[in-house]
This record gives sequence, structure tokens and C-alpha cells, in this order.
Amino acid sequence: MKIDTDLSKIDQLLTRGVENIYPTKDFLKDLLKSGKQLTLYTGYDPTSPTLHIGHGITMLKLREFQELGHKVIMLIGDFTGMIGDPTDKLSTRKQLTREQVLENCKEYQKQASSVLNFEGKNPVEIKYNSEWLSKMNFADLIELASHFTVQQMLERDMFQKRIEEEKPIFVHEFMYPMMQGYDSVAMDVDGEVGGNDQTFNMLAGRDLMAELKNKNKFVLTTKLLVDSSGAKMGKTTGNAVSLDQTPQDMFGKVMSWGDDMIVKGLEICTRMDISEIKKIEKELEKGGNPRDYKLILAYEVVKTFLGDEAAEKGKEYFINTFSKKEIPTDIPELLPSKNDIITVLVESKICKSTSEARQNIAQGGVKINDIKVEDIKTEIKKGDIVQKGSRFFVKIV
Repeated sequence: MKIDTDLSKIDQLLTRGVENIYPTKDFLKDLLKSGKQLTLYTGYDPTSPTLHIGHGITMLKLREFQELGHKVIMLIGDFTGMIGDPTDKLSTRKQLTREQVLENCKEYQKQASSVLNFEGKNPVEIKYNSEWLSKMNFADLIELASHFTVQQMLERDMFQKRIEEEKPIFVHEFMYPMMQGYDSVAMDVDGEVGGNDQTFNMLAGRDLMAELKNKNKFVLTTKLLVDSSGAKMGKTTGNAVSLDQTPQDMFGKVMSWGDDMIVKGLEICTRMDISEIKKIEKELEKGGNPRDYKLILAYEVVKTFLGDEAAEKGKEYFINTFSKKEIPTDIPELLPSKNDIITVLVESKICKSTSEARQNIAQGGVKINDIKVEDIKTEIKKGDIVQKGSRFFVKIV
């Protein structure tokens, strides 16, 4: 396989959407310029039946490596998924059964195939970490654990917070970064790509590779999709984007993102040329209408993960059903005491009580920015338009 060493492509790989590179950017740049085929991976734990746009960000980076001719592995954490990654969790994850994780990852290749190429001369390979982790015995585990210290594990922010809040930390949660680290050893990779929140786990693998394989594994961390407050896109905020959503829902979800997400979203969630993104950034700085550029963002996100035809469908649906819908021009405004949908519905008097608000959500009668609300814990933000039925609206200020 001929390796592409085009410097402009390498520079983009090393900078676009990248948070950090270990040991250094120059180290990885030299590897990419050498013409040697590198083997790298990203792990995806099947804790849910759908991949989401956060996974999509790392897949876009893997795609860049694949297009240069490098060997990419999509690792399904069917073993680690049963334990649960404690990253960013202030309470212990509920453990899953083997049947649950296998059911969850059934559609992962299909969902990832919009970004990664699983065919051709240099196909992405899928591996499962149960292949080696399930075969480890107690002696193997003790040997693996001897390469880590309790102090090293306790450095993690979420463990520190749990100690402060007197919440339990279970021993199996210490084992997660050890096992993720061993994935690198078992596959004998040159590098790993993951979200910046996975830095600790990926560096655990880097340390193990140095000790057990005498190999200088690189780690590339990608930027996270966060809003201006630093909060990650997620189910509780009502703006998580699953890769199996309809074009209409995906387009609408992206349109619900804050204006501050436009430039970052284009950089890390699309394949739009960086020069075009820079132009949009300048136009926004000059006072350009954010809504116009958010339409571009939504179109490019849907195009990236669902294709051109889907992007056209999503845009057409959004314009016809939201932009041109009979939404009153004099929508009442509300500054709610709390930023959850139940509070908004009650304090705006759209619903008479909390129970009525819950019932309306359960029946599918409540929307935020024309996206149906499915979770009573959904959070709202400034600028959102909350709707019940066809007659009741309120704008959050």
C-alpha cells in the first residue's frame, strides 16, 4: 500500500480538530512523512445501540489516516463495555451483560460506514477486545495491575470529586484504564485516536506499550463538541445527535445548537474545506446572521454522516416545516427559574401543572425548535422556542 506523504494533508491531519498529540506533534509528523504504514485505532464501547456525533468526530480523524494509506482499526469494546468507562462519571456506571453489549453494537459498522471505508484496498478492520481480555486469568490481571499505582488512578478528576463528595470508587473502575491500555499491547499498534476526555486511558496504553513492547505509541486527542459553558452535547441537554437519526431530525438537532457552535461544529463535525470555514468565521465576526451559517452547518453535518441527498431532505424539511410555519411573530418570552423543560412549561403557563407537563411530553406534544422532546430532563437554553401543540409557544430569554 503506497503511503501518501503530502505535507498539506499531513498538516491538516495534525491540526484540524486536534486538542493534543503525545509525545509531540513533530514526532507524529515525522512518522507520517516517513512513508511507513502506521497502525492505529479508536475504541468504541457499545453502551448504547447507536453511535453519536462525538464518535463521528474521532471517525473523521481516522478517515484522514485511512486516506493517507494507514491501517485503521475500529475496536469494539465488547468486554470493556460490560464494565463501563468511569470517565466524567460522578457515580458508578451500571454494568451491562454480554448479551446487551453485543446487541448494542449490531449496527455500528453500518452507522460508521458513512465516514469510514470498510471495503477496497485499505479497508478499516473491526476487532473486539473480548478476543484477548476474556482470556486473561487472575495471574495475568495481577501482572497487568503491577504496571499501575493507586496514586496514578486517583489523579483522575472524577475520582477526586467522588472522594470529596464521599461517593464510592469501586476497584473494577480502576481496572478500566488498565484494560483499555492493554488493548494497545494486544494489537501492537503505533497509535491511538480518541476524544480529549479519553486522554488518561490512552496514555495508560502509551505507558504499557513503552514498558511491554518498548514502543513509542502516539496518542492524538480530538476536540470535544462542547457549548460555550463547556458542557458536552448529550441526551440531558436534548441536543445529542445519533448517527442513525433521520435527516430531518439530525438537521433540526444541529439547528438547535447555540450560535457559538457554528465554527467549531464545521471544523470538527464536517469535511468542509478549512478555508471556507475561515471565511464563515470572518463573516460572523463582521455581524453576519448566525442563522444563515447555522443552516450551512446543519447541511454539512447531515451531508457528512448521512450523505448529500439526506442533507437536501433535511434542509427542505426544516425550511418548510419550521422556517415557514405559522409561528407567531409576537411569541411570549420567559426567563425561567430553572433550565429544564418541565419548569418552562409550568412557569409559562403552557401547562397547568408538572404532571400535565410530563403527560404532554410522554404523548409527544412538546417540541423545542420543532424537535420533539422525549426526555423530561431535557434542558433548554437562551433563544430556544418551546411549543405545545400548534397554538402554544414561548421563547426562552
